[in-house]
Parts: sequence; C-alpha cells; structure tokens
Amino acid sequence: MNGANLTIKALQAFDLLLNIIQWAIILRALLSWFPISKENVFYKILYQITEPILSPIRKLLENTPLGQDSMMDFSPIIAVLILWIISALL
Repeated sequence: MNGANLTIKALQAFDLLLNIIQWAIILRALLSWFPISKENVFYKILYQITEPILSPIRKLLENTPLGQDSMMDFSPIIAVLILWIISALL
C-alpha cells in the first residue's frame, strides 16, 4: 500500500466517522421528543458520543438571539451543518 492509498483510506475512515457522529446527533435530537429515561444505556452512549460536540456550540449560542431564552436547542442543527461542511470539503 503506497502513501496515496493510505491517505485516501484515512480520509474515507474520517468521513465515515463524521457520518456516524452526524447520525448520532440526529438520533439524539429525535429521541429528545420521546419520554426516554436518561439512565437508558443506549441514551447514555448517544450522550457520550454527542455531548463533546454539542456542549461548546450550546455555550457559544447562549450569547446570541438563538440561545437567549430560547425554548429550542439549535446546537444539533448547527453541529450537523458544520460536520456536513467538513465532510463535503474532504
């Protein structure tokens, strides 16, 4: 395997990781509409995967009109858009 193939394989693996994270964020957002216990193992795994990405975005949004006194959390939408842009640039 030469260097070019290795680079392509690494980029493909990174793209797959981005896609998995995007779907995890979407699934977490959808599950927030249902009465699922926060102690559920599946929910805990989703939380551990997505919270490191959503938390900084949520903190940035607190000082904007989208975050101040908002009933809706826009951080999943913004995170998915950012991940989509990164994926498109690969």
